Amino acid sequence: MDSEAHQLHMFFFPFMAHGHMIPMLDMAILFAERGVKVSLITTTLNAEFMKKTIDQGKELGHQIQLYLLQIPYSESGLPHGSEVFDSIISKDMLANLFKAISMIQDPFEQLVGEHLPDCIVSDSFLPWTFDVTNKFHIPRLTFSGSSFFSLSISESLKRYTPHGKVASDKEAFLVPDLPHPIELKRSQLPDYIKSGKKFIHFIDQIRKADLNSFGFVMNSFNELETLYVDHFKNMGRKAWHIGPVSLRNRNTLDMSERGKKASINGRKCLSWLDSQEPNSVIYICFGSLCRFTDLQLAEIALALEACERPFIWVIRDANGEGSKNWMSNKMEEKLKDKSLIISGWAPQILILNHHAIGVFVTHCGWNSILEGVSAGVAMVTWPIFAEQFFNEKLVTEVLKIGVGVGSEVWIAFEEEDRPVIRSEEIEKAITRVVAGGEEAVGMRKRARELREMARKAMEEGGSSYVHLSTLIEELKNAVTKGKK
Repeated sequence: MDSEAHQLHMFFFPFMAHGHMIPMLDMAILFAERGVKVSLITTTLNAEFMKKTIDQGKELGHQIQLYLLQIPYSESGLPHGSEVFDSIISKDMLANLFKAISMIQDPFEQLVGEHLPDCIVSDSFLPWTFDVTNKFHIPRLTFSGSSFFSLSISESLKRYTPHGKVASDKEAFLVPDLPHPIELKRSQLPDYIKSGKKFIHFIDQIRKADLNSFGFVMNSFNELETLYVDHFKNMGRKAWHIGPVSLRNRNTLDMSERGKKASINGRKCLSWLDSQEPNSVIYICFGSLCRFTDLQLAEIALALEACERPFIWVIRDANGEGSKNWMSNKMEEKLKDKSLIISGWAPQILILNHHAIGVFVTHCGWNSILEGVSAGVAMVTWPIFAEQFFNEKLVTEVLKIGVGVGSEVWIAFEEEDRPVIRSEEIEKAITRVVAGGEEAVGMRKRARELREMARKAMEEGGSSYVHLSTLIEELKNAVTKGKK
C-alpha cells in the first residue's frame, strides 16, 4: 500500500468535560483540514455541543462525522443527564461518572470493530480504550489536555516522591530532575499524589495505557516550553505538539461560538469592550468547573472596586448559578458603571483577543493558559485543582508573564472548604501586572512575544504545523507496515 495515497481515518474520543471536548474538537478539525477522515465519539447528551462545528466542517468539504454512545445511567448510579461534567462534584459522584464511562467500552469496541479506523486519539481519562486498540492492533494516541511542563512535574513526583520527605503540607520542597528549580508545597498537590489512596488505581491505569500507546498528541507549541518538550521526550516518551489548537478559530464567529451556541453574551461583550480604553480591562474567569462561596466572591468584588479599573467578570457561584446574592446593593451600585458581569458562559477567545483587555485573572486551566498566551495577555494566577498549580509555576516562574494571588491549597470537591483569598492579596496581584513599573512592563512584553510565537507555530512551516505533518506521515507509515 502506498502511504502517500492512503487516506487516514482517525477516531477522536474526548472525556465528557468542556475543557477536554473543546480542544479535542479543535484538534480533530486540524486533522480534517489536512485531508484526514475524522470521526468524533461522544455521548448522546454532548452531541449538540459538537454538532455545529462538525456541520461547518462538512460544508467546507472536510470528511468529519459524529458517532454517539449511550451512558447506562441506571447501572452506574448516575442521575440522568449527568454525563456533562460541568461542575465540581462530590467524590462519590466522580467515581460513579468514571464507572459509567467505563461501561460504554463494549459499544465503543463494537463501533471500532465495524469501522476499523487507522488510529484512535483517546483522552487519557479513558484508559480502557487501550484494550480496544490493542485488540484491533490500532495505534492509540493519548491526549492529556495538559502541558509538557506539568507532565514532567507529575513524572518527577511519581519517580522521586519528594513530597514524602517534608514534615508538613506547608513546607516547600524542590521538584527533582527538572530544567528549572521548581518548588511546590504538599498542599498544592492532587489528593491522589498526597495520599496515594483515592483514585490511585485509576491513575495507575491511565499511566499504563499512556506508556503503552503510540505516543502523546499535545496541545502546546515548542517555543512555549522548549526545555520541557525535550525533557519529556528524554524520559522515553513519544510526543507531537500541534497547538495552540484554539488558533484554528480564525474569525469572530468561530471565536464567539467556540464551545457554545451563538449567544447574546458575545455581542454584548464586544460592544462593551469597544467602549473601553486599550489595555484597561481586567478579565476574570475561573473556567467551567470552579465554584466560589459568597464570601470569596465578595472579596473578589472588593478587590475589583479597589483597583478602580473596568472589568469583565464571569461568575458561577457555589450553586452553579450566576446570582449576586453575595453583593450588597451599595457595592453593585459602585461597580455597575465600570463592569460587565456575565452569568455562566462567556466567549473567552473573543474577549482575550480584544485590545481593551489588560490582564487575565485565571484558574490556570491549560486551555485558558494557552488562550491567554495566544492573545498576548499577562495573567494573575489563581489555581484551584487538577494540574493548575503546576501550570501556575510555568506562567509565573518560567515564562514570567504573570503573578499569583497566593492560592496554596488543592481542593477539587464541593464538600471541602477552600481557604479564602482576601481582597488585599487579589488587588496586589492585579496591580503588579497592570502597573507601569519595570516588572509589569516586562511581563506584558514577554506575553506579546509569546503571542507572535504561538501564531507562527501554527502557520505553514511553523513548529506545530510541521509536527502535525510529521505525525500524519508517521501514522500513514504505521498503517502501511501493519497491512503488509
